[in-house]
Amino acid sequence: MQPGEEIENLVSELEQVVSEGKTPFTGGAGKKIVDVQDIYEIIDEIRRVFPEEFATARRIVKEEAETLERAQMQADSIIADAQQQAMILASDQEIVRLAQQQAEQIRDQAQQYERDTRYNAEEYADTVLAHLEDNIKSLTNSVTRVRQTLSENSGARNSSNRVDW
Repeated sequence: MQPGEEIENLVSELEQVVSEGKTPFTGGAGKKIVDVQDIYEIIDEIRRVFPEEFATARRIVKEEAETLERAQMQADSIIADAQQQAMILASDQEIVRLAQQQAEQIRDQAQQYERDTRYNAEEYADTVLAHLEDNIKSLTNSVTRVRQTLSENSGARNSSNRVDW
């Protein structure tokens, strides 16, 4: 039975007793003759049921309030979780963005290092080759002088070693 339904039934029963009451013979336009004992029994039953119905209604209202409170707590928890997830995602996106930025800086530094290293290697190679070229020129000049000296000495020997017969 729904809350309040028993009281409604008792009130309906009370109305029925009144409507079934007999109209008095004198001055009876709004009056009825009813069995007082029936009326008192219904009233006593209403009094007995009313606190029980009222307690049931209060219990139902309390349960509904608790259910709403639990639902609100769950909603708040879901919202907090969603906000935390959003912050984590935003943080993850920020980490990814920072990692990409750092990767770009590292790539730029590596490219600059590669350019500097290539330039320095080319400059070093040019210096070594220039030094080598100077040494080769010096060596070629020395070889040329030695050959010239050999040639001159060879010519002088040939003239002193000549025997005129």
